[in-house]
Amino acid sequence: MDYLEINKEAWDKRTQVHVGSQFYDVEAFKAGKSSLNAIELKLLGNVEGKKLLHLQCHFGLDTLSWARLGARVTGVDLSAAAIEQANILKSQLGLPATFIANDVYQFDNENTEKFDIVFTSYGVLCWLPNLNKWANTIANSLRVGGEFHLVEFHPFNDLLSGYRYFPQIEPDIEDEGTYTENCDGTKSTVVTWAHSLSEVINALISVGLIIEFFNEYAFSPYDCFEGLEHVTGKGYQMLHKGQQVPLIYAIKARKIA
Repeated sequence: MDYLEINKEAWDKRTQVHVGSQFYDVEAFKAGKSSLNAIELKLLGNVEGKKLLHLQCHFGLDTLSWARLGARVTGVDLSAAAIEQANILKSQLGLPATFIANDVYQFDNENTEKFDIVFTSYGVLCWLPNLNKWANTIANSLRVGGEFHLVEFHPFNDLLSGYRYFPQIEPDIEDEGTYTENCDGTKSTVVTWAHSLSEVINALISVGLIIEFFNEYAFSPYDCFEGLEHVTGKGYQMLHKGQQVPLIYAIKARKIA
């Protein structure tokens, strides 16, 4: 099974849907709206003048939002269709950015640059079978003193939805639609893997990165799961037996040698 080709095909199709969705609201982005959320803006702080690598960047809204804040950005994504759209957007907006169509592991084999920041966010880890290789990509891409930032959906919610929490060699293979409001019901085969919090943290530690920050959040900026309710000024929450479910977590790590 070639999971890369299967997932690439799915994300090529999703990109065409996402570009026209209100969820991503490309027209508002073109008009100056940032796609970044308060969590990652606070976590990264001032990025002006810094070299920033965005892994699994989709069609580049967040990458270009960092560019608007002064970062020198490179975005990497498996989907050639997504990278094509990212390049169209950067040309339309006149923003400096480099976009590369590649999977995370192959990028590590070919990259020779060092970055001040590596960033990745929201629904990225489930597409990767091996987090140790992912962590190697991060460590190899950072200069000494550089920072890694992850903002990700919490796996506790996946567990409540009937998915695995603990990692296994065999992936989950499903036919599913996409998460934007304009999904027409068309389904694509996707291949995903479960990753526990301990697996994520230990993968980063194993390549010598120092964990400086770990936090969990009860509110998501996105209304992209069943059972969420909006809380004014907070975002979206989920209650299980009357108690808040952790929906997002964030990690900051640093390369010290």
